[in-house]
Amino acid sequence: MSAITEGLNLGDLLKYEAPNLYSRDQITVAAGQNLVLGTVVGIDAATDKIKALDPAATDGTELAAGVLAISIDASLIDRPDGILIARHAMLADHALTWPAGITAPQKAVALTKLKSLGIIVRQGV
Repeated sequence: MSAITEGLNLGDLLKYEAPNLYSRDQITVAAGQNLVLGTVVGIDAATDKIKALDPAATDGTELAAGVLAISIDASLIDRPDGILIARHAMLADHALTWPAGITAPQKAVALTKLKSLGIIVRQGV
């Protein structure tokens, strides 16, 4: 018999959010990306579109702006139906998706930025 593996869902990531969807924003994810739920993202200052966090960038995406609440495939076109956890929430660290090769200091900077937005990341929840 084969085993069934279930991926992460919003309940795995989001442990608390403010009432009435206050913690969430609808956003546009820039084309050329296929991002999964829990991806830490930044905002491209030139386009005001969401891209995966890139600590080496200088376009605004080097600063964490929130975490995706849904997986979204923007491989071919911009997707205006993204949902961002943008403020006042508690997230589980094991459900976050970071860029490949991110260093511990870069991650610490991103976590500090998220905390300044009211997004608390907890271990072991």
